[in-house]
Amino acid sequence: MIFQRALRRELISTAGAVFTTLFTITITVMLIKILGQAAGGKVASEDVIALIGFAALNYMPVILILTTFISVLLVVARSYQDSEMVVWFTSGVSLLRWIPTVLSVGLPVVALIALLSLYVTPWANRSSAEFRERFDKRADIAKVSPGKFQESSSADRVFFVEGVSGDAMNVRNIFVSTTRDGKSSIVVAKEGRTEVDANGDKFLVMSKGRRYEGSLDERDFQLMEFERYGVLVSSTSTVLQGDKSARSMTTAELLLIQDGFARGELLWRISLPLMGLFLMVLAIPLGFVNPRSGRSANLIIALLLFVFYSNMVSLMQATVVQGKLSIWIAWWPIHLLALLIVGLLFSWRLNMNSAYHPLLWWSKIKRSFVVRRGAA
Repeated sequence: MIFQRALRRELISTAGAVFTTLFTITITVMLIKILGQAAGGKVASEDVIALIGFAALNYMPVILILTTFISVLLVVARSYQDSEMVVWFTSGVSLLRWIPTVLSVGLPVVALIALLSLYVTPWANRSSAEFRERFDKRADIAKVSPGKFQESSSADRVFFVEGVSGDAMNVRNIFVSTTRDGKSSIVVAKEGRTEVDANGDKFLVMSKGRRYEGSLDERDFQLMEFERYGVLVSSTSTVLQGDKSARSMTTAELLLIQDGFARGELLWRISLPLMGLFLMVLAIPLGFVNPRSGRSANLIIALLLFVFYSNMVSLMQATVVQGKLSIWIAWWPIHLLALLIVGLLFSWRLNMNSAYHPLLWWSKIKRSFVVRRGAA
């Protein structure tokens, strides 16, 4: 009981530190990326916090998988490094006794990974797509930041305004450059206002301005002054279509669709909690460290195993998407292989003193080699 409480407490504290580190790195990368998109006019500045939250939820299952895997690996390696494992073994505590304690801490995390993978992540992807689509369907003038040139969604018009009112309906000191059918025109005005006609089309109605059309070296160059001039800003439908990809579909919808993309996405969602479970148990025998040597080799091997595991799941997902394998055939071989590796590693660690253990054979070979060199 004392062993279980001490181990559980250390696992929780280590997992908290690992999760904080991984989550901070992820949020920082997402913050830089989304702030760059907001600065470039691709997303609304007021949606940055929400989009970061959706991105964090999207990456949360992988973060939790890495958290449990690394935490168990670090705790086991530290126990070997500080010779605590020798004390546990001397007291009659087998390496298998680690499994119930690790599962008592890790199974709630695996359940959370399953909840995120099957339900929360699709909702986050769908909500993020709706936020972006809502911004794309806004009027071009509503996307303009004061003092900054902004290209329209049709890429044939550039806006510049010196100031925008709080409701984004009134602007002042306007510059609009339009290129269409090989001809360019420039409109400047002191003030303007967005208005919607009976058909739902939105116009920027400018007053007290000038319109330049053509080039100075052409004879048909025109200069006009106006009291009131309207520019079509948006004529698109305001109905949100949403993200129709498999990543944004609910799990119930994926079960009803026979499409390869839907089946591949379903395989990925099912595989995430299984990855978290098997990697967590795999970290127990993988954390073996010789106290007289470093533990960098084990960490490198663990990292390679994680990369191999995730890449193989992605490979199986690709085969399902391409229609080469059925999801019912593709989902289990990788996890069965992971289970076999777990069994082999536990057998390796539990039979260290066996006369047939490969490490004992290797030590005998090295000893005989040293004796032969000394005799020579």
